[in-house]
Amino acid sequence: MDTHGLPGAELVEQGVRDLREGVETIESLLVSLAAPALRSVGLAVPTPFPDPELKLYRLLADEHGDGAHSRYNSLVRRIVSFRRAGACVR
Repeated sequence: MDTHGLPGAELVEQGVRDLREGVETIESLLVSLAAPALRSVGLAVPTPFPDPELKLYRLLADEHGDGAHSRYNSLVRRIVSFRRAGACVR
């Protein structure tokens, strides 16, 4: 799937790379969380990490403190936008 120009593509591309390397990052956990939706639009997603929601939130809390919830929601909105745009392109 060509992700060029899709909203949030940089997050998804980095997340897939990190997931392939087995590195738990904000991006790889976000891709893990959205793996079924991303696969449904034709993106090849490696095996996701278990419990990505909790791990993602913990990483965000470490980085953003009280702003973790807002950042989490923002990232989820970006991945939803990516999936929707990917469905339109497909």
